[in-house]
Amino acid sequence: MVRLPLTPAEVERGQRLGALLRRARGERSMLEVALDARVSPETLRKIESGRVATPAFPTVAAIAEVLGLSLDAVWAEMNPADDGVGSVRAGRGAREWLAS
Repeated sequence: MVRLPLTPAEVERGQRLGALLRRARGERSMLEVALDARVSPETLRKIESGRVATPAFPTVAAIAEVLGLSLDAVWAEMNPADDGVGSVRAGRGAREWLAS
């Protein structure tokens, strides 16, 4: 499978997601949150740093649950200008993210 290069908008969304997760984690250790979410600490580190700009939905959902974040809040943070009608890039919108 060939992965298309990320657009600047996708990179920015990934950075916003990472910042949200870091803020929500607060003083909790990355290891504790990762283990509670059943993801590797390296995966959480990459998402928080923005190195993984388009993480899989189940991964984000698990981390959000551990941090007490609603998925609506996560989506709103990642897409502040999104009105819920369109997608940022064809084939890379909310529906695809939710389906992954």
